[in-house]
Amino acid sequence: MSSTTAYLDYNATAPLRPEARAAMLEALTEPGNASSVHGPGRRARRLVEQAREQVAALAGCDPRWVIFTSGGTEANNLALKGLGSGPRLVSAGEHDSVLQAAPEAVRLALRRDGQIDLAALEAALSGCPEGTVVSVMLANNETGVIQPMAAVVELARAAGALVHCDAVQGGGKLALDMAALGVDCMTLSSHKVGGPPGTGALLCRDGLPLAPLMAGGGQEGRRRAGTENLPGIAGFGAAAEAAQGDLPEMASLAGLRDRLEAGARAIAPDVKVFGSESERLANTTCLAVAGMAAETQIMALDLAGVAVSAGAACSSGKVQPSHVLTAMGASAAEAASAIRVSLGWQSRAEDIDHFLVAWGDLYRRSQAA
Repeated sequence: MSSTTAYLDYNATAPLRPEARAAMLEALTEPGNASSVHGPGRRARRLVEQAREQVAALAGCDPRWVIFTSGGTEANNLALKGLGSGPRLVSAGEHDSVLQAAPEAVRLALRRDGQIDLAALEAALSGCPEGTVVSVMLANNETGVIQPMAAVVELARAAGALVHCDAVQGGGKLALDMAALGVDCMTLSSHKVGGPPGTGALLCRDGLPLAPLMAGGGQEGRRRAGTENLPGIAGFGAAAEAAQGDLPEMASLAGLRDRLEAGARAIAPDVKVFGSESERLANTTCLAVAGMAAETQIMALDLAGVAVSAGAACSSGKVQPSHVLTAMGASAAEAASAIRVSLGWQSRAEDIDHFLVAWGDLYRRSQAA
């Protein structure tokens, strides 16, 4: 990354942590397969199990619950397709990897503040059969809004339903305790916490039946076939440990976020900050000024050396109106003009200043047009 770039897109991918890089380089020198019984294989297995313990510590769960995957998308698919046999109930603000993994799912409304409508969840659970799965993310990737998981779990348990929680954006930003949350499954992703892309994990409590997505070897307790990605897993573990140690610093990012939002309001009194009335991740803000197209903002900011995004990072590279904001009741104009600014472990006050100068110039040009 250029030293002149204000990188403000951590919710898409966090820069690789030095601890993760070192762990990956060490793993790359290991020739063994973690499923082999000879010495090199046992050394590789030790690296995998060390990472399993590191990821479990970040999530507050037993290491035996950790199933390594190719990323958060695979983990969400494994949960939505492999758990239970009943209906799927998902919040309307879920990541596409949940929505598309269960296209037949009942979509539960969001309130205007970005939180799930608990009355809608309770009504949807009424009469649901055994094996129903409720999937609600811990924190939204676009707005940072934190969901009331304790209430979600309470309603699901009363109805005998299982609960999956996509905690990809909460990992390394919130103190996680899977057992205290009471969820059955939880998803994490390596590259969101400063590890390498292409690695993630689904955490499943003991005794939970889970049908694998792929047939093959007996890796990951016969729950995820395929030779483990040793360098990726080692990097994920090291990043998880570093992120756990950085939790106090992550909480302090709220000061930078609030400074950014105050500055944006001073520049543009008509700016809307989505989810600001709810509890949010300390690192995330979602801004919109109707009439300022998100794609135009992203390109202009990029030219000014500021990296932000509109909603979730998408492989198509195209900017589309956010389904999350639409579910929150945003107008089409607002949804089409929203950008997401997300901070992380390398963010500094100068990045906020850089953003405000560039965005302020863009806003004034838009008003003069």
